[in-house]
Amino acid sequence: MKSIRVRDGKERSLLRRHPWVFDGSVAGGKADSGETVRVEASDGRFLAWAAYSPMSSIRLRAWSFDESERIDAAFFVRRIAAAIGLRRRLPIASDGMRLIHGESDGLPGLVVDRYADVLSAQFLSAGVERWKAVIADALMAETGAARLFERSDTSARQREGLAPSTGWLRGGGAGAETTVSIREHGWTLGLDVASGHKTGFYLDQRDNRRLFADTVRHFGFERILNCYCYTGGFSVAALAGGATHVTAIDSSAPALAEAAANVARNGFDAARHEAVDADVNQSLRAHLEAGRTFDAIVLDPPKLAPTAAHAERAARAYKDINRLALQLLRPGGALFTFSCSGGIGADLFHKIVAGAGLDAGVDGFFYARLGAAPDHPMTVNFPEGEYLKGWVVLRR
Repeated sequence: MKSIRVRDGKERSLLRRHPWVFDGSVAGGKADSGETVRVEASDGRFLAWAAYSPMSSIRLRAWSFDESERIDAAFFVRRIAAAIGLRRRLPIASDGMRLIHGESDGLPGLVVDRYADVLSAQFLSAGVERWKAVIADALMAETGAARLFERSDTSARQREGLAPSTGWLRGGGAGAETTVSIREHGWTLGLDVASGHKTGFYLDQRDNRRLFADTVRHFGFERILNCYCYTGGFSVAALAGGATHVTAIDSSAPALAEAAANVARNGFDAARHEAVDADVNQSLRAHLEAGRTFDAIVLDPPKLAPTAAHAERAARAYKDINRLALQLLRPGGALFTFSCSGGIGADLFHKIVAGAGLDAGVDGFFYARLGAAPDHPMTVNFPEGEYLKGWVVLRR
């Protein structure tokens, strides 16, 4: 077993059981990509077993802090069983759920979602890439799923020195259907594991969609604006809550087509849902110039700040769209606003939304703080797991 030694004083994060060691904290030692290494303090004390990534700024990702634990096939079987066992105990109102959430489940770089009988996985670090075959077999055995599709096509792979990789890992095969339908809160939602965002769908917003439907129903909201609507999850929620009309905006024609299909799948009149292929920022300004108002608005933009280095520019963009949305919101209306940017913390996002209200000359109160569904956990030792932040603001 190869050893990697960290610089004096840089062992503190590992002693707190945080799984990352950055390249600047490494004093010496090398290994192959994804190889398991013994991580030692400057005095030789054992700190962790970790996967080595020679190309990444995150040079080490810890598997275990137990010196007696072996990192072998049985280790991955145990970790996968534990993660899926947790999900079985959660009250998830869907047959679509996050089964493995990377570091939060002790499997750094691995993301696995289940959509009915299909699994969709992302192998985003050198460590899980090295154990891909073992992990795939363990997932199939533990879940009893029919097929496993790989969606390892994000920029995270490039930072690890890994090429993109997509396609069926188990089951499926050339020409096999990649579209799937899931049930969520009694709704039917379609997705494509090969071309959809992330692993195919935004499961993290599941509970927020339910809350949006309930809010629309409770307050009797009728006119809804769904921005960055993707495949229309919030549109279906609004219509299920009794909205009379939803305007859904996205710059992806295929996503808008799927949004219309989801509206139809759930038996809603197509005339109640207008899908607009347009830039959200420009559309918000156009609605404002036309004097339109809405009872409720959803802002769920794509990731604008993947790291803290992008936070300043992203903060300006978030503030601008929130300012416009608050101006378009009628008094008594509700804004559901989100940030999925890892570089924008919860406190900063709160300040951005509050600042947007001040710039808009709009008063309101923070009705609810939102986050990802519980199958996307944030742990005590890994606060970076809290990537999705949201607020419900009621305009006075």
